[in-house]
Amino acid sequence: MGAIKVVILTGLSGAGRSVALQVFEDLGYFCIDNLPPALMPKLGELVVQSNGNVHKFALVCDARGRALGLDIFDALKELEASAGTTADIIYLEADDASLVRRYKETRRKHPLSPEGRVPEGIEFERKKLEEIRGRADWIIDTSELKPTELKQMILDRFASDEERSLQVNVVSFGFKHGALIDADLLFDVRCLPNPHYVESLRPLTGFHPEVYEYVMKWPVTQQFTEKMMDMIDFLLPLYFKEGKSQLVIGIGCTGGQHRSVAIAELLYQHLKDREKVQITHRDTKRDV
Repeated sequence: MGAIKVVILTGLSGAGRSVALQVFEDLGYFCIDNLPPALMPKLGELVVQSNGNVHKFALVCDARGRALGLDIFDALKELEASAGTTADIIYLEADDASLVRRYKETRRKHPLSPEGRVPEGIEFERKKLEEIRGRADWIIDTSELKPTELKQMILDRFASDEERSLQVNVVSFGFKHGALIDADLLFDVRCLPNPHYVESLRPLTGFHPEVYEYVMKWPVTQQFTEKMMDMIDFLLPLYFKEGKSQLVIGIGCTGGQHRSVAIAELLYQHLKDREKVQITHRDTKRDV
């Protein structure tokens, strides 16, 4: 069994624990929100039983967990002993003004002051979490951080080079079978010369050299693909900087057999040596 990684996310309500948990989920961690400390030892048993199939965990524990029994530090000792690892504790906090503003924006009550004012709940929570804050491995003040900035901080510390890269998915499809609903960027290539009207090419797809060469030989196709790839090369670093972890690029023609397949293959070849990229041809197995 490989090394087990355990991250404990704790801190003040409204300071960004949910955002942080989503980052770890994207990194492939098994994530549990608001886990009572009393259940941590049981989690250690499950780690052993998984035989290495699950080896990264991110757990959110807040000030309410102690009400169900075992103290968080005693629970951590048992978890670390059973899993054979040491947990990293990340404590997220923010100043009172930022926390109050966030509660006002979401119109939520503070969990530790459901009948009172938000500042009272914040003050009570700070006192309850003083000890764990003092033992945290990393304290993050999110008062002035955007969610994307918090995400990048966590990625810089916990993600491998490969995990920090943008996952690009190139998908060819046919509009007559329905548009691609999850596309971030969508290019309609129905404006390009259509091999469907060449009888010998009609039963083939963009995988075949004859079809690919037919699509690519036209000056309009060459100009289109040059402008498309120039735009994509410009946009990818901006998406990555904004914190996007996955980008779907849709290439659509009428039936998803010829033009979209050829253009998608061209784009895949353009990107594969410098981006983490996958290609899917959604409609090539459909009847023409």
